[in-house]
Amino acid sequence: MQLKVQPLNIKVGKYKVVLNSVDAKELGVNEGDRVRVRDHDSLTAIVDFTEDMISPGMVGLYHEVQEKLQREWTETVDISPASIPKSAQVIKKLMNKQKLTQEEIYLLVNGIVDESLSDIELSAFMTASYINDMSDDETEWLTRAMIDTGEKIEFDTHPVMDKHSIGGVPGNKISLLVVPIVAANGLMIPKTSSRAITGAGGTSDLMEVLAPVEFTASEVRSMTEKVGGVLVWGGATNIAPADDKLIRIEYPLSIDPHCQLLASIMAKKGSVGADQVVIDIPTGEGTKIKNVQEGRKLARDLINLGERLGMNIECALTYGSSPVGRTVGPALEVREALKVLESMEGPNSLIEKSTSIAGMLLEMGGVAIKGQGRKVAEDTLRNGYALNKMKEIIDIQGGDSNVTSDDINAGEYTHKLTAPTDGYLIEFNNKRLIEIARLAGAPNDKGAGVLIHKKRGESVKKDQAVLTIHSEKEYKLKSAVKSAQMNSPIMIEGMLLERVPSYKEL
Repeated sequence: MQLKVQPLNIKVGKYKVVLNSVDAKELGVNEGDRVRVRDHDSLTAIVDFTEDMISPGMVGLYHEVQEKLQREWTETVDISPASIPKSAQVIKKLMNKQKLTQEEIYLLVNGIVDESLSDIELSAFMTASYINDMSDDETEWLTRAMIDTGEKIEFDTHPVMDKHSIGGVPGNKISLLVVPIVAANGLMIPKTSSRAITGAGGTSDLMEVLAPVEFTASEVRSMTEKVGGVLVWGGATNIAPADDKLIRIEYPLSIDPHCQLLASIMAKKGSVGADQVVIDIPTGEGTKIKNVQEGRKLARDLINLGERLGMNIECALTYGSSPVGRTVGPALEVREALKVLESMEGPNSLIEKSTSIAGMLLEMGGVAIKGQGRKVAEDTLRNGYALNKMKEIIDIQGGDSNVTSDDINAGEYTHKLTAPTDGYLIEFNNKRLIEIARLAGAPNDKGAGVLIHKKRGESVKKDQAVLTIHSEKEYKLKSAVKSAQMNSPIMIEGMLLERVPSYKEL
């Protein structure tokens, strides 16, 4: 069917077209089906319907389709029904608990990367792999496919170090200390990180306070070879691109299939050429990994997958029921990390966790003997070498290397959350703390977040400040404060939790 083109200059993240329902009926296609778009070139696109946005006899082409076909549109194209891609048939096989071959998994991942699968099909894949976990062989093939369908960074010298955190703990800013400590000891650590999806600040969100984080894979390699380490956003490099597309589907479904978790972590590490990796697995109430037993199981699976991929993996099971340090939110966390680099002044939880993880990497990299890695890491902080290395990293990424912790400003609008009674702080709700920081504007508003005055086990007096909420916008502060007052993120022994019925009902 020949249809006149109506350009739609909207990015939707997939090859999609919009048909008037009259033309769709004539073609015999339903919403979500695929059509072949033919001009001088051709591609397969997913169909959306409309009754009024596109007139009969016309087809709306979204930005991605226009870009792929590479032309200005003033003419017509030929639209015809297209078959379901083979990658979609692989998903059905997984739903039926059938084992997949390596070829089928590569076909599936290629379908994810080239946008030929719809969101519904991707959701089916995520759900099926959540219910029917993949075997060790299938998980390895999935990881290799995710690596091979994106850019790879290959270094001429080794070892190449890396670290990763499973996440779920607010304030986990340790990469800002670990990377310069490791690089200052002569090892290469090209740290690619994500932006926050559900948290108050991913490592890339934090580093962006100090310097740009969007670079190509070749730029990441060049910078790492010059100064030993970087802290950049992986999404700008096209490293393991299937991972970001799957995460986009995971988020609304609130699921994280075990095989996907393993493949996601290891594909990113494999793509940057890492061969020595430490993985931080926070455990405890409020984290993704509820207890040490679950953590050990995950660690064994990660180590096993690492062996299959030629990587040496060590895992650190860490305490995750309380925030790391006393800050949550980009600017606040950066200020706290810089203060430690400048003077070794800062919360024990931040210093101890950072030097422990860095120490493991130093031992794995052969620059510290077994059992002495943490001491070497502490010395690297204390003697200023880590600070000097961080300045080099900031400089090569295009930031101001003269920046100090005093230069980092938090949001000007603030509110103190006070203790309702005397006692000891006995519980911190990590999820609520993150929610409050996000309502205040984090991570997009770099100055938004939460400053923690009292942590678990510390004594408080009635009306003493426990948290200070920071925001760059007054209306966002009001929203965060209202949420904190309605459902407090802290519990102090003896405090009234709830009145039933409430005084409003009496």
